[in-house]
Amino acid sequence: MSPATDTRENLIQAAMELFTLQGYANTGLAQIARKAGVLPGSLYYFFPTKEDLLHATLERRKELLASEVLDPIWSRIDDPIERVFGLLKGYRQMLEHTGFCHGCPIGNLVIEVGETHPNARKLLVQNFENWLDAVAKCFESAANRLPADCNARELAVYVLVTMEGAVMLARAYRNFEAYDAAVVQLRDHVERLLADGTDRARVTAVTRTKTKRKTDETTRRRHA
Repeated sequence: MSPATDTRENLIQAAMELFTLQGYANTGLAQIARKAGVLPGSLYYFFPTKEDLLHATLERRKELLASEVLDPIWSRIDDPIERVFGLLKGYRQMLEHTGFCHGCPIGNLVIEVGETHPNARKLLVQNFENWLDAVAKCFESAANRLPADCNARELAVYVLVTMEGAVMLARAYRNFEAYDAAVVQLRDHVERLLADGTDRARVTAVTRTKTKRKTDETTRRRHA
């Protein structure tokens, strides 16, 4: 990368970290510049306003979802259902490693700037949409194990709501009691869906077998 690209990237990385740990309002541009190791003038050259920098961090988070959040989990877990729970385990580990200080960066910013920065809110929604798409694809990959009327997208929304609420409660209580309870209930729901899907597959298989037998018997009689 060129020096200019390096400078811009350093500013985005610094802002991402500080916005997550301190919040958007509590983070000053001078502090971001210091953390990035650049002069304030360089920051204003790339990002004339603080909101411009916020938008850049949200665009970057969209780009990093796969490489930083999903791929490390997807690479070690093959089962699409278990990938979803691996993702939830990853957020739990993040909370543990940071002493409950590092919540979901998108969820945090929605609460803080969702009403005051409409353009940023659109980017926040896009980040959620990307996350939902990834989780929905997991359930779509397991469609043959789930009930026929199971909506993968709605199930992904259920997972996202569970995760965001669980993270918030864990940070408030400074323990994992609510987080773990939420994941247990989600697991129970998914297991019931899988059981229903297995029953459906079994009934379908029996029906197909009976239909084939009737067809074979009809064919045999015609040729008798």
